[in-house]
Amino acid sequence: MSVCLKTCRGCFLRSRVLQRGFQSVTADRERRAVLRLNSAAVARCCSTVQGEVRVRFAPSPTGFLHLGGLRTALYNYIFAKKYGGTFILRLEDTDQSRLVPGAAESIEDMLEWAGIPPDESPRRGGPLGPYLQSQRLDLYSQIARELVERDHGYYCFCSPQRLELLKREALRAGETPRYDNRCRHLRADQVQEMLAKGAPHVIRFRLEASGEPFQDLIFGWNHHEVAQVEGDPVVIKADGFPTYHLANVVDDHFMEISHVLRGSEWLISTAKHLLMYRALGWQPPAFGHLPLLTNPNGSKLSKRQGDIFIENFQKEAVLPEALLDFTTNCGSGFTTNRNGRRLEEMISEFNPSKITTHSALLDLEKLPEFNRIHLQQRIEDEQKCNALIKDLQQQIQQVYAAEIHNQEVLEEDYIRRVLHLRKGHITSLRELLRPNYSYLWVRPSFSTHQVAALTKEAPLIASLVLRLLEERGEELSVDQLSKDLKRLTEQTKATKYREVMKLLRLVLSGLQQGPSVAEMMVSLGPAEIRHRFQKLLLPPDNS
Repeated sequence: MSVCLKTCRGCFLRSRVLQRGFQSVTADRERRAVLRLNSAAVARCCSTVQGEVRVRFAPSPTGFLHLGGLRTALYNYIFAKKYGGTFILRLEDTDQSRLVPGAAESIEDMLEWAGIPPDESPRRGGPLGPYLQSQRLDLYSQIARELVERDHGYYCFCSPQRLELLKREALRAGETPRYDNRCRHLRADQVQEMLAKGAPHVIRFRLEASGEPFQDLIFGWNHHEVAQVEGDPVVIKADGFPTYHLANVVDDHFMEISHVLRGSEWLISTAKHLLMYRALGWQPPAFGHLPLLTNPNGSKLSKRQGDIFIENFQKEAVLPEALLDFTTNCGSGFTTNRNGRRLEEMISEFNPSKITTHSALLDLEKLPEFNRIHLQQRIEDEQKCNALIKDLQQQIQQVYAAEIHNQEVLEEDYIRRVLHLRKGHITSLRELLRPNYSYLWVRPSFSTHQVAALTKEAPLIASLVLRLLEERGEELSVDQLSKDLKRLTEQTKATKYREVMKLLRLVLSGLQQGPSVAEMMVSLGPAEIRHRFQKLLLPPDNS
């Protein structure tokens, strides 16, 4: 496969080979090793990546899926499909106290709605499940015990009160709170005595000097001596549940994850995770950290912003393909940056080496424009347009059921004609249900006073319109009608073109503004136009 032969930054996918070796070399030696890889080696790496790629999206169901999570899932999905791999959904539900009812199911629902369903997941299953961390507790306990047996982990009996005191003292001294590693120095007999007594405890991972840097697929070379700034982290909590640091390493290994694409907030923790891989004798995956998704003012996206949850976009009739296009458009990683990309085009144009480290600014005010473009694409696709018609039929009946006089407005051909005339002008189907479009579904009302304020030639103008319809027959076009209406005005005696158009608009819609009069006429069709203009021919007391 030749798709990634030219994607450099040390070759995005090739770095997996380097990291899986996890050689203890200096940054300079690693850089030289990269340069020494010949084109044949690169070709071998890239040609085998298609069958090896396994990526995962691993959210915590402590909340519902929001735009930041969707973007992470989307990049993983695109990466998997670009290189013929597998996209996995794993739910990290080990923080039982913060689980939100319904969130786990909703996360997978929203991925399916967005058109990026996982290949393996809690719902779909798969060969390397289970995909809920709460169902893998025995595995985490086993691995934690291995760490202890290999002297890479130890039992910690420090009480919550002592840990809180350490935290307060550090803050009082203006330092970052950290565990002082007190229990790593306990003798074996002391540990056994405490365990025999049933003393509450956790298991901590013994941090060591990492020595070598690692190459992030997006941020490049990184070196973080975590042992110098952090205390030994907890890997198994007192309740027997693992922490994120252990669970994600264990799961990525046993689920055979090849590439970890996650938010840049986890970049600083990667050195810690790589130490765990080394302690366990496992080959780590390649890591790539996606830049933050931020508000226009640069502030971090927050779950407290109620408008960023995917369920809200679904309820507001945002098209899933528009949301995906919008989400990738504000970021990077593609050969072009344009509006209107479909998912298959995103996959085709995806180029990992073009992902930058700059934060992606999210301006929700631009989303309606993306929805407009993708709604137009749906209307132009016959199969998708049929689905839109059925959807709109139901909505029309719900909103205007008691007011509809002509059932033809619910027919497929009528609604299809309206959609094609309005495509490119509306940002969602719901717009067609607003009062300014009610004339499409119900007959408008207007008074003789409104008519008289415009012209005294209303009956004449109505007759001219009816005669025009007879001449044109059943096939009407906007361009031809626009010309015909200008000629029609020339046949009035005292009414100028502007007043004629106002009168026609009033009779057709009961409104003073909206689409062109010609478009209104084409939308409504000859039969309905006749019905509305014949009203002007009736005696005044019946109007």
